[in-house]
Amino acid sequence: MPEILILYYSRHGSVAAMAERIARGVEEVEGMQARLRTVPAVSTVCEAVEDSIPAGGHPYASHDDLRECAGLALGSPTRFGNMAAPLKYFLDSTSTLWLSGGLAGKPAAVFTSTSSLHGGQESTLLSMMIPLLHHGMVLLGIPYTEPALMNTQEGGTPYGASHVAGADNQLPLSENEIILCRALGRRLARMGTSLAVTRQ
Repeated sequence: MPEILILYYSRHGSVAAMAERIARGVEEVEGMQARLRTVPAVSTVCEAVEDSIPAGGHPYASHDDLRECAGLALGSPTRFGNMAAPLKYFLDSTSTLWLSGGLAGKPAAVFTSTSSLHGGQESTLLSMMIPLLHHGMVLLGIPYTEPALMNTQEGGTPYGASHVAGADNQLPLSENEIILCRALGRRLARMGTSLAVTRQ
């Protein structure tokens, strides 16, 4: 069965919670399933040596996860309006996939979480799209045909799903944020099915 890869980095758990909701949306589409993967933290002093399997949560991503996926949802907390270093570090290692065109023509979407409402959600989402464009992926957002996008008072953008976690990073996902995560997952899965036929 084809899979949508949900690849994320999460420091306090909000992005991981979003990834789980996006996965539920993916699996609402018949014939598609979700594969959840994360990336290890990076050290500010030297490259940390991590076990190949994390102590808890989802497994670490490999290039094979990207190569095999029918589509990609990429998630990160914001760091000064950009993706977090561990996710960028992983993406920087994908030049072999870029050279082979391994991701070209596959659908992709992005998601993020911030502490505050104006904490850089949209710039983070837009900057996360840049390496995906270089890989030749087909970018998807959330259209305003999703009523929750107009109704939300928390996270949610047309560029991708988002969450406001609060200053202490303890706010749970709101109802609208959950709806938009699942909507993004469904949209990605449906497009993954359509584009997979086109690439054959």
